Amino acid sequence: MISLALVTLLAPLLAQAAVVFLVQRAFTQVALPTASVISGSFDGGMKRYDRAGSSGTCQGQTERGESDAVFILQPGATISNVIIGADQAEGIHCRDVSYVIGGGAFHASDKIFQHNGGGTVSISNFYASDFGKLYRGCGNCSQSYRRNVIVNNARLEGGSSRVGINTNWGDTARFTNVCSTGSRPSLVSLILLYYSTG
Repeated sequence: MISLALVTLLAPLLAQAAVVFLVQRAFTQVALPTASVISGSFDGGMKRYDRAGSSGTCQGQTERGESDAVFILQPGATISNVIIGADQAEGIHCRDVSYVIGGGAFHASDKIFQHNGGGTVSISNFYASDFGKLYRGCGNCSQSYRRNVIVNNARLEGGSSRVGINTNWGDTARFTNVCSTGSRPSLVSLILLYYSTG
């Protein structure tokens, strides 16, 4: 008989393993000609989304705008079960409070999530491998806001930094059940602090 304590302890690890398994087996690719603007809820069905063959295709570290994102989340939007493919320039842009549930991203040389509005972005049950940043609060937007990010039940492998926040605007980052490169992460390995003048 398995004890309740053992199930409680293993639940986050089993959920991470399930997400990794599903993300790594996303065979259906959807190349979007333009950024898909999400208001309300969108379930991507564990398909791989990118911008292959469009202006939003990957161009290395060249900083692009919101129009080159794969998805743009309107305030209050929820996106779930999407895998962000490598052939894209900007990943997911969040205009305000947004929720990301399930899915993942591979080979994102820059950032996966760009938070341009105010409020909180919540990322849960997410897997990322070989990436620049999981999340970045905008550092050069024309209007600055306090931004918050919550990362829960995530597995992050091979990223150069995990989360970038702006200390001078009071940004916050909160992590629970995060496994980073196969080990228990430290605060230093998870957060990159910026002092932005945007």
